[in-house]
Amino acid sequence: MPNGNVIRGARVGSGPERPPERYEPAPRQAVVYWCRNDHRVEILIAAEATPPPLWDCPRCGFPAGQDAQNPPGRARSEPYKSHLAYVKERRTDEEGAAILAEALADLRRRRGR
Repeated sequence: MPNGNVIRGARVGSGPERPPERYEPAPRQAVVYWCRNDHRVEILIAAEATPPPLWDCPRCGFPAGQDAQNPPGRARSEPYKSHLAYVKERRTDEEGAAILAEALADLRRRRGR
């Protein structure tokens, strides 16, 4: 005798499978990438789309290319830069001194000195 659990084996929220006559999947192409660690990565993309030259390997994270004999090397990561380093790239020391003097003059004027 059943124990009254009528949805045994079904996951909650699952609906009925769509009949195949109602839709047709979009045309796709398989693209294979290889990373430096000989991992094979196959992705499916739209048939009319141009595949990207590089893809990140999901196993090791290294970049992967479409040439199995000559996979791309490690990507060079940019070293961490502080906010001050970015500001120094945009401004010269003279411009920085002028902005600082202007800000200090404005601060002194507001404080009444």
